[in-house]
Amino acid sequence: MDYEEPSQEQLLSRIQELEILNRQLLEEKEQETRLEYAWTGNLGHWYWNIKTNAVTFNPLKITTLGYDKSEIPERVTYQYFTEKLHPDDYQIAMDAMLNHLYHGAEVYETEYRILAKDGTYRWYYDRGRITQYDEQGQPLFLAGIVFDITEKKETQLELEQKNRILAEMSYIDGLTKISNHRTLIEQLETELVEANRTSKALSIALFDIDDFKKVNDTRGHVFGDQVLVDIAAIIQDNTRDSDLAGRYGGEEFMVIFSGADLAITSSIAERIRMAVEAFLFAEEARVTISGGVAQYCGQSLSDFIQAADENLYRAKRDGKNRIES
Repeated sequence: MDYEEPSQEQLLSRIQELEILNRQLLEEKEQETRLEYAWTGNLGHWYWNIKTNAVTFNPLKITTLGYDKSEIPERVTYQYFTEKLHPDDYQIAMDAMLNHLYHGAEVYETEYRILAKDGTYRWYYDRGRITQYDEQGQPLFLAGIVFDITEKKETQLELEQKNRILAEMSYIDGLTKISNHRTLIEQLETELVEANRTSKALSIALFDIDDFKKVNDTRGHVFGDQVLVDIAAIIQDNTRDSDLAGRYGGEEFMVIFSGADLAITSSIAERIRMAVEAFLFAEEARVTISGGVAQYCGQSLSDFIQAADENLYRAKRDGKNRIES
């Protein structure tokens, strides 16, 4: 603002702003509540005069975003910062401020991303509170402190990503990238509860690669691993969206057919068997599978799986490359 020929109204407004700010600084000094923390990333204090919408702050809040002090406007408003907020964080920050100003929240506290000069975003942690009210009891002045938490936040987000990957790994078979034994059993337990509650049909199929030991012995384990991967993909491609396919263990696979009776399950299992039989594996090899199918009839989980396993055993005993139900 140009004060060479200020109007009386401008002078009074500026004097009032400085009086309010000075009163706040004096109070913080006297009460030793200046919010001075030795935390990494401390960008200093900020003060917001709500009536005049003037913000006073440590220039570090802007210079860490890549701006020079000369680029900071002479008069900075609240919107100078809010217009730089990441779109996903804008409403969160606004709600945090409104909740403190008018809805009883003890402090204003939030984390947000703010746009840097180079187009990237930096993470800030912002905390403040109302320190002065006007004669009508309305918020007049806020004081706060802000921290650059970009490095901390990036580490946190990286850790969360790693945790998600680890969580996924605990439910996914590392080789075939389909569900593992744990996932199959947990899902089957859930399906049994639902079937008992609603009488919805439920069936499973167990598949085993025929003569897989011979495949490994003659062509090597690398080849055998690729066979497992290929068969897992064939099973996935020939099941419904509502089915869950997984590696039950070793060369065995299980498919859980939710809402399917024995006829539907047997038909899909036969389709899978035929697809494997027709598939040309690496080195022009041919591989077959056998399968056992069972429909849930109120028995325990172990007995349910045992029923499918017995049918699988019969398929093996009666010549392999077949489905028994």
